[in-house]
Amino acid sequence: MRAKAAKSPNVCSDIMEPTDLGEKQSAKPTASPRLTASDLPDFHAVLAARKRLAGQIYHPPIIRHAALDSHIGARIHIQAECLQITGSFKIRGALNRIAQITREKDRQAGVVAFSSGNHAQGIARAARLYDMPALIVMPEDAPAIKRDGVIADGAEIYAYDRTGQSREAIAAKIAKARGATLIPSYDDRDIIAGQGTAALDFLDQLSLDGITLDHYICCAGGGGLLAGASLCFTAKSPTTRLWSAEPEGYDDHRLSFEAGEIRPIQAHPPSLCDAILTPQPGYLTFAINQAYVSGGFTVSEAQAKAAMRFAFQHLKLVVEPGGAVALAAALFALPETMRGQDIGLILSGGNVDPELFANVLTSV
Repeated sequence: MRAKAAKSPNVCSDIMEPTDLGEKQSAKPTASPRLTASDLPDFHAVLAARKRLAGQIYHPPIIRHAALDSHIGARIHIQAECLQITGSFKIRGALNRIAQITREKDRQAGVVAFSSGNHAQGIARAARLYDMPALIVMPEDAPAIKRDGVIADGAEIYAYDRTGQSREAIAAKIAKARGATLIPSYDDRDIIAGQGTAALDFLDQLSLDGITLDHYICCAGGGGLLAGASLCFTAKSPTTRLWSAEPEGYDDHRLSFEAGEIRPIQAHPPSLCDAILTPQPGYLTFAINQAYVSGGFTVSEAQAKAAMRFAFQHLKLVVEPGGAVALAAALFALPETMRGQDIGLILSGGNVDPELFANVLTSV
């Protein structure tokens, strides 16, 4: 079935014939590639990424709140990447990857990416800053605020059906046809290194106050942000234990950590947490995270909504559902053994449609 496209000059759905469209993603993982150390980024790659990003991103402050500490029974330190340029941490990886496209031929051909929205906006903005064309494969049901952000930065959108088509296959075919650079949303060493700069900034700010975290909770879709954080914490704060946070039905990281191998989700239930709905962890990201992450938390959609309300009411922050799952884990899933300790977490994005946000705030 051909994907439906929004009515915008920047949105296209007729690039390929219907038979060229990717088929529905399988619930079984493909054979894991043989990875070597050279395939994976290291902490030095994160340091190099920070140099490339210098002067191009915002460094959000660490937020504390007495009501949050009291409610949880721990000292909570929040990195508000929902305040970042384009509204999420994704601009970090996008800039780091696109900055390294230097051949004029490649720059003219541009870039292709696939994303539900935040990576899309990061790629669109980074491509505009580096004067390159960009096309993003986005699901038909992506939030309007994310689609609008992509179009505002001059990128094209190819709309697809997330329940019946493979965004990876569609993006690969378009990139090949255009001779463009395909930029995955998480399973890419330069994307991982770029996302790691978020944790690096966090740790540098904490060190100024002499704080060492006992635990760090990170939202996980494909695992790029978590993998980047793993590299940084291992290098700069090795005693800190790392945890993933995911919505119910999409807790593939938790399941994979427990199994010791990649375990894809078995269904695709509807969820408001569109930013982190991936079928399984990435191969590169899981190779990193399996070695450094202690385990995973799973939160319900109701808990994610409650975390959004808490962030708005007490922290005065707008956070999207997927960006709130780490806070939801701290609010509702923390074991007693973590009480009374220093816990860091990230609010990873704030791109939520106004109508949805209003409904969340008024529903109890």
